[in-house]
Amino acid sequence: MSKFIAKRIAVTGASGLIGSALVGQLKSEGHTVQRLVRRSPISSDEVPWDPQSGFVDLQPLDGVDAVIHLAGVGVGDKRWSRKYKAEILNSRLLGTTAIAAAVTELKPAVFISASAIGWYGESGNRAVVETDRYGDDFLATVCREWEGAADLAGDIRTVKLRTGLVLDPTGGALGKMLPLFRFGLGGKLGSGKQWWSWITLHDQVRAIIFALENPISGPVNLTTPNPVTNQEFTSALARAMHRPALFPAPAIALKIALGGFSSEILGSKKVVPHVLQEAGFVWDYPHISEALVELVKD
Repeated sequence: MSKFIAKRIAVTGASGLIGSALVGQLKSEGHTVQRLVRRSPISSDEVPWDPQSGFVDLQPLDGVDAVIHLAGVGVGDKRWSRKYKAEILNSRLLGTTAIAAAVTELKPAVFISASAIGWYGESGNRAVVETDRYGDDFLATVCREWEGAADLAGDIRTVKLRTGLVLDPTGGALGKMLPLFRFGLGGKLGSGKQWWSWITLHDQVRAIIFALENPISGPVNLTTPNPVTNQEFTSALARAMHRPALFPAPAIALKIALGGFSSEILGSKKVVPHVLQEAGFVWDYPHISEALVELVKD
């Protein structure tokens, strides 16, 4: 058994769904976490930065062992107006460029930067792995720019987290779906044939820490090895909640309600986490039925 070595780790996006869970886990494992914040720091573990101007206060981060960059506005938080699409892109591009520049100065052992399975665009029924090229839709373009900015860190070991649908009852897609299913109003979205590549928040955090501690680099798909169709997902959720799933949401209604983001709900991405599998990562929740039963427990 290798001796545990406590690390000092800087994290952006520490208040988000993934960031807050990650920070909690890192601290519980004995690491020191410094959270980068976009306001004036109010505690000793906070460090100021400004993605718009590119400013990062490097002095308190001197000697940091790892930088984990998760910040960026949520793609499903608002309708995709032209203005919000610009915000989605710029929050990632400017923020990642600023953090990558800081990384070249700080020289940590590893730089872990968020990306998404949006990289692949629409993949239909074809399974995609990390070596597959990028797609041609809006989010694929965003992911390409985002990962390109992370590459500015140069020769520092860089991991790009191509995150799938992160499942947790407290937020994200599952958080939005639960109230409908509780009232027996859930159902498949669109045709239900589209592939959803998912991971529990629990395994997402474990996989990030795995990437921190193991010598992997480049893009890493953060999904389980078992993607499911939306029909399979909604059926499993209904079973887990002992509710029917009789109310399908027609594609046209989703397009009206969600605007451009509907393409992410109705689109198909069948993603295989090849790098994690090859590196020996083991999922605690690899199958959707068991995952959802655990997640919807009262």
